[in-house]
Amino acid sequence: MAEHAAKRIKASPVSIGTHNGHFHADEALAVYMLRLLPTYAASQIIRTRDPALLQTCHTVVDVGGEYDPSTNRYDHHQRTFNTTFPNRSTKLSSAGLVYMHLGKAIIAQQLNATEDAEEVDVIWQKIYENFIEAIDAHDNGISAYDPKAIAAAGLEKRFSDGGFSLGAMVSRLNPNWNDLIPSDPVQAQQAEDDKFLVASARMGEEFSRDLDYFTKSWLPARDIVHKAYAKRLEHDPKGRLLVFDGQSVPWKDHLYNLEEQNGSDAKTLYVLYPEKPMPDAKWRIQAVPVTKDSFESRKPLPEAWRGFRDEKLDEISGVAGGVFVHAGGFIGGNKSFEGAKDMALKALDIY
Repeated sequence: MAEHAAKRIKASPVSIGTHNGHFHADEALAVYMLRLLPTYAASQIIRTRDPALLQTCHTVVDVGGEYDPSTNRYDHHQRTFNTTFPNRSTKLSSAGLVYMHLGKAIIAQQLNATEDAEEVDVIWQKIYENFIEAIDAHDNGISAYDPKAIAAAGLEKRFSDGGFSLGAMVSRLNPNWNDLIPSDPVQAQQAEDDKFLVASARMGEEFSRDLDYFTKSWLPARDIVHKAYAKRLEHDPKGRLLVFDGQSVPWKDHLYNLEEQNGSDAKTLYVLYPEKPMPDAKWRIQAVPVTKDSFESRKPLPEAWRGFRDEKLDEISGVAGGVFVHAGGFIGGNKSFEGAKDMALKALDIY
């Protein structure tokens, strides 16, 4: 496709340049993140590989062979490029570069705080580790696991998960090889650009959901988890039970961080919380996973209880008010806090 056909989308004094042709998750997200900031809110997008056109752009991402934040150049394809996010080992893509340099401004804007605020830094690191880093790895062809180690262990995938990623989603939004292409180069580039904007918006939806979650839900939950953790010895002398009095909150990240900071060998095994923030709510007992994303629990609820409900569960467990215990042993329920706590304390002593 002729480079002179690069289409300018949404005329504006500030322009963001990126490459045309097949687009990827990293530059789709990089463009979206930039446009969250006032400087770029009404920016135009120029998709081209023409150096002369890119030279006119205020900011260039994922093309141009240059990484220089002082001139707003964020490409990562240079042979010598090996930049990573602080305290991480994954080489950055254009998304990671934009986020590393401008992510704090985006978060501070969301929180109505200054960029040097402690909570801004905490969320900046958290979103990178939980969202951006996987996109950097995908674009740079980096596997989550060492392929040689997997081969040496003789592990084989049980099913294909190649389409189950944001990168795969963006790839599917590209034109198909046999799609009809307008004969006019300008119209053809416009059609491609329109698809890119759809991809950028989709990546942006996911990023904004994460941003909302970490700023509006995860961060406020931190204080609640800290308070519950400080009171854990009230429920078990070894601190193996964590109880939320009012309602459950996102607790896993905060619990693991507290345990790491505390440095104790005694780990929390069960978390207790009401199903709803109401006085007569039923209570849940959740086994703490080995890791945040693991399906394996540190100590599942007793095997003899699993799959039973109501009176039959009461009979087997010896605790009144039982509601259920999941067949997988990772969660159960009782009609009252006292019953849930009794179940948890009994489970602690069953091996």
